[in-house]
Amino acid sequence: MKIFEVFWEYRDYYLSGLQSTLLLAAIGVLGGFIVGIIVALMRMSRLKVLRAIGSIWVEILRGTPMLVQLFIIHYGLVDALNLKFSPLQSGAITLIINSSAYLAEIFRAGIQGVDRGQTEAARSLGMSQGMTMRFIVLPQALKTVLPAIGNEFITIIKESSIVYLVGFAEMMYQANSIVTMTYDGLTPYLVVGIMYFILTFTLSKILSLFERRLMSRDQR
Repeated sequence: MKIFEVFWEYRDYYLSGLQSTLLLAAIGVLGGFIVGIIVALMRMSRLKVLRAIGSIWVEILRGTPMLVQLFIIHYGLVDALNLKFSPLQSGAITLIINSSAYLAEIFRAGIQGVDRGQTEAARSLGMSQGMTMRFIVLPQALKTVLPAIGNEFITIIKESSIVYLVGFAEMMYQANSIVTMTYDGLTPYLVVGIMYFILTFTLSKILSLFERRLMSRDQR
């Protein structure tokens, strides 16, 4: 089949793009995970200023397209603040801040879902609020929202494809390069589509298996 012929002939391009896509997605989900927890805690803070900042962060980033955010970071900040980022840096920053807004709401729901009695018991044993959150609340909340975190990771992998617009050589960028060389406007994109599907499908199955193991461990 032509699809396999194109993939094999230009496998170096596709595999290079796959590595770049996975690198960008890994940076995005790790950074988004950290920033998301911080924003979630800000949204639940007793201080109105922190709650307001967290709410504004979430609403703006969830209410604007990721493509607009990418262009502002890569092109807009150069004119406004003379900050110039490489395509990888711009893509990573965009994915981190965008995913952090969604993950913050996921974490907030998980934290609020933890029984208050456990928090009160921890405080009665002399644990500080920070220790209670770190050792009692967050571990249980993260276990609860693990499927949602996995879905967000899959979403980041797919949405990372827009970063080719600023010149980052991920899978879509490589597919465009192959289209230019072959004058074939269909097959290279079909190959990329299949690669994305295999990647996300495999990851979803791995996450489902990991989730089932966690559930079976809890039932013991």
